[in-house]
Amino acid sequence: MNRRFYYKYPRSFLVLLASLWIIIYQILAPLSELLVTTLPIDRTTHLGTALQFFFYDTPKILLLLTGVVFVMGIVNSYFTPEYIRALLVGQLGAGANIMAAGLGVLTPFCSCSAVPLFIGFIQAGIPLGVTFSFLIAAPMVNEVALVLLYELSGGKIAVLYLSFGLVIAITSGWIIGGLQLEGYLADWVRNLPKTQAQQDFRPQNLPERIENGFTAIHDIVGKVWPYILAGISIGAIIHGYVPESYMVSVMGTKNWWSVPLAILIGIPLYANAASIIPIVQALLAKGAAMGTVLAFMMSVIGLSLPEIIILRKVLKFRLILIFVAIVAIGILLVGYSFNAIL
Repeated sequence: MNRRFYYKYPRSFLVLLASLWIIIYQILAPLSELLVTTLPIDRTTHLGTALQFFFYDTPKILLLLTGVVFVMGIVNSYFTPEYIRALLVGQLGAGANIMAAGLGVLTPFCSCSAVPLFIGFIQAGIPLGVTFSFLIAAPMVNEVALVLLYELSGGKIAVLYLSFGLVIAITSGWIIGGLQLEGYLADWVRNLPKTQAQQDFRPQNLPERIENGFTAIHDIVGKVWPYILAGISIGAIIHGYVPESYMVSVMGTKNWWSVPLAILIGIPLYANAASIIPIVQALLAKGAAMGTVLAFMMSVIGLSLPEIIILRKVLKFRLILIFVAIVAIGILLVGYSFNAIL
């Protein structure tokens, strides 16, 4: 199926692509078991369990990631940075923070996009707090994390992650906006001339949107697959070798220090949602507390050290500290709340 085919028959191409994806997805589990049985290893040993986890989760996560990225590449062709700016310009109050956080969930921007997005939003006159709601939600609560969580850990965890991620993004942005911290922007950012957000965008046809989907696969999956393999490898080791009793003793609900420790461990790590999901799945399967695991995941994705370093280019150090403190407190409350309730 070449470019000429999906430009001539785009709907038929999408149906065939979806059918092929579903067929491959359905046979992954038996294939992984068959692969393990062909090896001179007992399936019930630690190594056999770890290998089956790796052989099953690697193609499964890569297939899920490819499918989600392709679909969202098509969806995101409607949500360019300029279009997001145009939607947020003139929005005020808590409703603006809610709208910004919701748009952050729908868009694919990550920490590497933080500086140009931040500058563009400030130049367009979007309030600082609204900008932060978007920038917190975009990496922390993204569509890839939600779909992978739903498939690997169930709808309950995915909904909880979405709900509390949005609460953190909305509340943090609202607090930062209320504190009126514009004076802590880098001087060169404050002095940038204001610009108008353009709203006249050329509409794309379906074949062009399909092209966007393939471009997204190339740009995203092509870059993150080594991190995904690393994450699955760590998850496989945890799944096969770490005793459940040990995981409960370290990340169980009885340890008050497990949640702040999970946050402190998560912040320096560089990982995207797709690569951290297999580790989350393995931790939960081994008896780690849901609140502690969610706090770890949120800190890795929403408070990563690379994002903080990038934002340092546009924010003064004091605003960086305030941003990290507010988001970290929100994540801490999420962890403790879930450990108390569940």
